[in-house]
Amino acid sequence: MKVAPSILSANFGKLDQEIKDICEGGCDYIHVDVMDGHFVPNLTIGPVVVSSVAKSATKPLDIHLMVENNSFFIDLFKDLKPKYISFHIESEKHPHRVIQKIKDLGIKAAIVLNPHTSPQDIKYLIEDLDMVLLMSVNPGFGGQKFISSVIDKAKELKQLINQYNPNCLIEVDGGVNNKNIQQLKEAGVDIVVAGSYVYGSDDYKTAIKSLQI
Repeated sequence: MKVAPSILSANFGKLDQEIKDICEGGCDYIHVDVMDGHFVPNLTIGPVVVSSVAKSATKPLDIHLMVENNSFFIDLFKDLKPKYISFHIESEKHPHRVIQKIKDLGIKAAIVLNPHTSPQDIKYLIEDLDMVLLMSVNPGFGGQKFISSVIDKAKELKQLINQYNPNCLIEVDGGVNNKNIQQLKEAGVDIVVAGSYVYGSDDYKTAIKSLQI
């Protein structure tokens, strides 16, 4: 299991050190939540801050867009060359076009599904994707309780992936901890996003390691 700590839960007063600490702690990716205050009821960070994150990081960025104008935000972050850019299917009228735009930039493309959205809604997109991110909380804020139905959802998605694109990865974001990590692994999840579990711990390395099963 790969681990992508979400900097949404980091101490922004010492963000440079927080990024270095999780990288030294053995994380696989740095998960960056970009919220616009419209698609979700929260406003987070823009390219100036994320550029600083990229400079501090020794691990690839995993940028999660929770926004209404996906193409505009992709242009803002493209020069940082993140490993992944993910966008919500619920916010996009032309997902194929956006997927291709991300890929043409040499970045891996991912689609995000909110808790209520069925994997069947992206059945005909899977063959073009590098990853699908399943939200296991409602997007917008960290520290929420894990929605357990995502386990069955991941299993359903895994079946579609095996049918249409076995190279596509599954990522889960929200409420992930050492109590549900085994179930997620058994459901076919490849990457987990963990914010408060990692940043709320006394030892980032131990917390990250407990999820890399």
